[in-house]
Amino acid sequence: MIPAKGEHIKISSTNTNIRLVEKLIDDVCQVYKVNEDSYGNILIAVTEAVNNAIQHGNQNNPEKFVEIGFNNVNQLLTFNVSDEGNGFNYNALPDPTDPANIDKPHGRGIFLMRNLADSVEFLNNGKTVMLSFKN
Repeated sequence: MIPAKGEHIKISSTNTNIRLVEKLIDDVCQVYKVNEDSYGNILIAVTEAVNNAIQHGNQNNPEKFVEIGFNNVNQLLTFNVSDEGNGFNYNALPDPTDPANIDKPHGRGIFLMRNLADSVEFLNNGKTVMLSFKN
């Protein structure tokens, strides 16, 4: 079932719960007749945000939760992903395309989100990311 305006799903911080997020994305994209290219962008960007929330925000602690909200307003599909971590400085991330950072294992997720979503906004000191996609 697709969350209505203002509703959300809440998952514990384990990677096995990513399938619940994928199901939400599948349902949303089917209901709103999202084309295949946009579906791929949404799937990668939102699951990356959830992975970051689980791993970096909640430190893989299954007692902490990630909340994923969805909204559709004026042909703009928006997903909010929030964790229970301390937040982070999203303005001071290294560029993963810089040759000095190519072999580093971190920093690609937000780069992907920024390149796949039409809009990315960080709220609550980085504990919430809002990803918007034009439909």
